[in-house]
Amino acid sequence: MCKSLRYYFSHCLHMAMTKLEDANREVNMHSSVRYLGFLASINLVVALSMGLYVRWDETQDPLILVIFILGLFVLGIAIILYYYFSMEAAGLSLSHLWFGFLLGLLCFSDNDSFKDDVKEQAFKYLLLASIVIRTLWALVARICGCIRYRPTLLTSVEFLELVGFAIASTTMQMDKCVSIILLVIALGMLLIDLRMKSFLSIPNLVIYSILSCLLFFPSLTKTFTVTSTTSPFVTTTNPFALACFFSRLVCDPLLDFYFSGLSVFERWKPYLYRGAFCRRLSVISVGLIEIIFFVLAAVKLHTSERLYLAIPGFSISGIFWLICHVIFLITLWGFQTKLNDCQKVFYTHKADHSTLERVMASKGMRHFCLISQRLVFFSLLSTVVLGVVSWKLDSWTFTSALLIVLPFESLAHGLFYELGNCLGGTCVGYAVVIPTSYCSPDGQPALLPPEHVQELNLRSTGMLNAIQRFFAYHMIETYGCDYSTSGLSFDTVQTKLKSFMELRTVDGPRHDTYILYYSGHSHSSGEWALAGGDTLRLETVLDWWMEKNSSFCSRLLIVLDCEHPMSWVKEVRKVSNQYIAVQGAEMAKFVDVEETDPPQLGDFTKEWVEYNCNPDHNISWSEKGRTVRAVYGVSKCWSDYSLHLPTESDVAKHWVTYFPRVTYPVVHLANWCGGLNLFWMCKVCFKCFRRFKMSWFPPAVLDTGHGFKLVRS
Repeated sequence: MCKSLRYYFSHCLHMAMTKLEDANREVNMHSSVRYLGFLASINLVVALSMGLYVRWDETQDPLILVIFILGLFVLGIAIILYYYFSMEAAGLSLSHLWFGFLLGLLCFSDNDSFKDDVKEQAFKYLLLASIVIRTLWALVARICGCIRYRPTLLTSVEFLELVGFAIASTTMQMDKCVSIILLVIALGMLLIDLRMKSFLSIPNLVIYSILSCLLFFPSLTKTFTVTSTTSPFVTTTNPFALACFFSRLVCDPLLDFYFSGLSVFERWKPYLYRGAFCRRLSVISVGLIEIIFFVLAAVKLHTSERLYLAIPGFSISGIFWLICHVIFLITLWGFQTKLNDCQKVFYTHKADHSTLERVMASKGMRHFCLISQRLVFFSLLSTVVLGVVSWKLDSWTFTSALLIVLPFESLAHGLFYELGNCLGGTCVGYAVVIPTSYCSPDGQPALLPPEHVQELNLRSTGMLNAIQRFFAYHMIETYGCDYSTSGLSFDTVQTKLKSFMELRTVDGPRHDTYILYYSGHSHSSGEWALAGGDTLRLETVLDWWMEKNSSFCSRLLIVLDCEHPMSWVKEVRKVSNQYIAVQGAEMAKFVDVEETDPPQLGDFTKEWVEYNCNPDHNISWSEKGRTVRAVYGVSKCWSDYSLHLPTESDVAKHWVTYFPRVTYPVVHLANWCGGLNLFWMCKVCFKCFRRFKMSWFPPAVLDTGHGFKLVRS
């Protein structure tokens, strides 16, 4: 009998181990990470159940028993919806709403009489374990690549848990309930601030943690009124439940600050692509919130013990705050207006595969954001100053309002800061195509024989279409594309080029980059062959450029598709006081006609435009045996270039365009602070390193910062 039992037991154990091994083979890393998340949720359910049981056991209040039974019922419904009806979203939404409510209830129903209870100690340890497991799951999931990042401001999980926690605060007195609901709204804004990776989001998180956890809740007299009892009992905030709720919400956006690979435009997509009405409404809402914050600060003034200090301090900081926030709201409204214009252009050219980022860059949004970034920072600084001057330890509503206003202004600063850094500058282009490939002995371009005219016209038209496609794809403002079969005179070229080099953006500043394209005949020394025997040398072009750009820092990019571009490429490398680049190509002199066609003018333009306008191209400039080899040259100081930064005159024009005269002192102060160069030594070192690298190890592909690249074979 014992042998039979032993055989049966060993056989069952063997079968169980075999099944377990088969299951382990099928379970991948993603499933293991998912089970870790389930473990964190189960641990939280056990902790919440334990906490409710302790409070019911100590108070014998039937309301807590009803909440406990209702919680089990809601959990059962969520499980049924999730597993049996495949309604995962509904099941998770229900459970997270209930988690937020129960955590809020346990946070506000703590009592000193619970401290010595063993079950209460177990409840606190379970909450700590839930925090650790939840954080570990979030970290492992991101390390293993199990998280899909989607552009969103606030996830449904975060929103529902915030709503649940706010509902739980309604069990308190009205004034405390309002303060806590405002604090929950501030936490939601903080989560958005972290997810957008705003420049000041981490300091904002530190301020929120200090004010809420160390000052707000300890100073709040907690009174939890149970409807079934005749008298309330005074409680203290449960720090473990509060920490569990805070960590569950902050953990994901804080980790995503490092792990998320979304670009600036992907993160801000829910806002930048929003309709004009919603964005205008958001600006009006921000204005109302700012006014409420200022009124709350003024109301608390009469409770100050030292009015002789409080009144002058509030008057000075209040006037500074009002001026800064008039600028702040005008800036936000102006940004919406410019963004509306960009959206109209984007939807008009959507069929051309243009992006909103490229449209915003072409419309000069970078320049607007760089100036606005400085102004919004002063608005944020004025809010901090006013908050410090008006601070009262027992002013819970004012504290909550301050914690709401700070993320709003931090988000605005982060938006302008990131757009100012990632948006490309403005470009303007001018193209000259002279379809002549024969010169008389005196060097004057002559017309081709009649039998080659049709072929040349087709090739020249192709070049013209290609460069127009390049201008349109990269949203480059087009000054003109001149096509002349008889050539252009020197005077005509001089007039055209000087007018081209004088062009400015709609807002007033010069363009960041000026692109000059030339395709036609050139002499062996590189000069352009013009009508009447005239020529155009690189020195002449540089003299015209210096005349128009001497006090500015724009770039000139010359693209050549001609027979002898190397002279200009070598000569431009000797230029030391201007940002000049020349992109050209060498055509092979000896080609096996049985293997490939001989190179012609227009082949380089076709390939270069395709390389810069088609992300799915298969062009390799380093390929051996190429008949057209790309080459570029840049001036000595090319690597020092940075996109145009707002000057004092630019800020003055911006101020005259958008702001009332009374705000000028603040605008001038913001411009002065933005112009401070505190790390000049580091910049000098980096400048020397970049010059050395560009001189001795020039890259095969040089990014211009506008979406297109210079190349060499």
